[in-house]
Amino acid sequence: MTDQKTETRTFEADVSRLLHMMVHSVYSDRDVFLRELISNAADACEKLRFEAVSRPELLGDDAKPRITIAADPDNRELVVEDNGIGMSRDEMAEALGTIARSGTRAFMERVEAGKAAEDTQLIGQFGVGFYSAFMVADRVDVTSRQAGSDEAFRWSSDGKGTYEIAPVPLEAAPRRGTRVVLHLMEDASSYTTPYRLEGLAKSQSGHVPVPITLVEKPGAEPRDIADGTALWVRSKSEIKPEEYTDFYRSIAGQYDEPASTIHFRAEGRQEYSVLAFVPGSQPFDLFDQDRKGRMKLYVRRVFITDDADVLPRYLRFVRGLVDSADLPLNVSREMIQESPLLASIRKGVTNRILGDLAKLADNDAEAYAKIWENFGVVLKEGLYEDYERREQLLKLARFRSTASGEGWRSLADYVAAMKEGQKAIFFMAGDDRARLKASPQLEGFRARDIEVLLLTDPVDSFWVTMAPEFDGKPFKSVTQGAAELADVALPEDAAKPDAGTSSDVATFLAFVKTVLGEEVSDVKASDRLTESAVCLVAPEHGPDRQFERLLNAAGRLDKAAKPILEINPRHERVAALAKLGDDEKAFKEDAAHLLYDEARVLDGDKPADAKAFSARLARLIDRGLAKG
Repeated sequence: MTDQKTETRTFEADVSRLLHMMVHSVYSDRDVFLRELISNAADACEKLRFEAVSRPELLGDDAKPRITIAADPDNRELVVEDNGIGMSRDEMAEALGTIARSGTRAFMERVEAGKAAEDTQLIGQFGVGFYSAFMVADRVDVTSRQAGSDEAFRWSSDGKGTYEIAPVPLEAAPRRGTRVVLHLMEDASSYTTPYRLEGLAKSQSGHVPVPITLVEKPGAEPRDIADGTALWVRSKSEIKPEEYTDFYRSIAGQYDEPASTIHFRAEGRQEYSVLAFVPGSQPFDLFDQDRKGRMKLYVRRVFITDDADVLPRYLRFVRGLVDSADLPLNVSREMIQESPLLASIRKGVTNRILGDLAKLADNDAEAYAKIWENFGVVLKEGLYEDYERREQLLKLARFRSTASGEGWRSLADYVAAMKEGQKAIFFMAGDDRARLKASPQLEGFRARDIEVLLLTDPVDSFWVTMAPEFDGKPFKSVTQGAAELADVALPEDAAKPDAGTSSDVATFLAFVKTVLGEEVSDVKASDRLTESAVCLVAPEHGPDRQFERLLNAAGRLDKAAKPILEINPRHERVAALAKLGDDEKAFKEDAAHLLYDEARVLDGDKPADAKAFSARLARLIDRGLAKG
């Protein structure tokens, strides 16, 4: 017994908000509370297994892990008890009184803003599954004794704002581990029914690597309802789809259906089992700045860490585990990162997952398209970071294009449809697909029916700078350098451009270049414009227009490159301006600046000088009114 006194504390504000939402709006399926409590108990047993590798005395004479579910129908109580690692007083306050995972606040704000469906079914997706107990209980008592400790404590709360932590006599606590007692609400009394408890435990948690026993009423003999055989060590042929789904939901913290299941055992120089899932929807932490993976590492079924970098960061959406038969159990979590065995496992697992995604893309394009819609933007990070697998990732990549409509195009599709004389894979990067499709830079490509990839993810501007190629064809931005359209013939029914540029137009282009001076690097006659009068393009070398914007927004651009102003020599307005004499010099100077500002606006920018732009526009209107 301890001389420490009972202490009453207030839940952190986030916990109070969460509990209110959980009871009143978020959860529609109360059954999942049992899965969450069993999952916590299994984690506690796994943590003890790991600690006992270096401190076997922690196990004492109770070495076999177990989880016990005990029902008391007369008193409307349900108990979930484990003989795992247990918690100290401070750990209780930390684990049960605060929220640790960063995704929780974002989730709560989303729900409170009404952006989550009424029947959201997002239980466990944000790492606070313990609190689901308050969906069925009006009071929860948690008694815990940490392994190796001679003290025990009880945490107790009605979930309405405060909780108590008090010492308890050792005889009133588990010998080791944690006991959760739920004082059930009146409308939740059916959760003391043996057949319902057994059904829920088997369907939701039959996969956990810890045996589960059921005590149907006080004084009854416990009976086994799950043998603790880890799902990943079983043969695929004997595992039902719903078992995979239940395991996925437990290990991933998701409540959707997995989009793809990858289960295999590697044998040879290294032996390891892998059970991995591609989620059916985006996890809340997909764009976490740390970009950490979520694959758990086991060694001979002993949980080691969930922070082992088993997969590269661009596969961080994959959930699951790797269980190695070769890694040493007594290696530290820090040293394990540098293990050559883990490096070999990482390579094998990464290649297998990418290979299975490629097979899915070939065999079920619709299913793969859904995966790409959710995770394509993350997979494309690998095009920038993983040179070794860039070709493999390019084959997996899917794009919107000027030819795809609302569908997706692979690079193989693109290359197969390339026009005679076309030497490059053309793309245009920006942040809005509709605006890209309306860009004047596409006019010459559209006239020749040349497909252009429309890249709208910020990561696109980075990976294309690595100068990759696909099937021997380089990637080329349509907003940078020469258009390279001369080698691709126009269709027979298309209007043919006039050959060359008239001397009047050539003189006008030189005049515009002189007027604009340092604002542009050059003024050229355009072969990419068919309808618009002007457009801006980036110089041949350096970043294209979109990449330059991203670098500038991030404060990583020392000096912006001066753009090239391309003018359509066949445009009526340009031809008319070119015919004006020297007596119209002032008007032509205004027109030169207005053409440049027009190109900037078409490119998504503001006029270079708003006040000067307004003055020139006013003079143009006055001229028109005077002539009218």
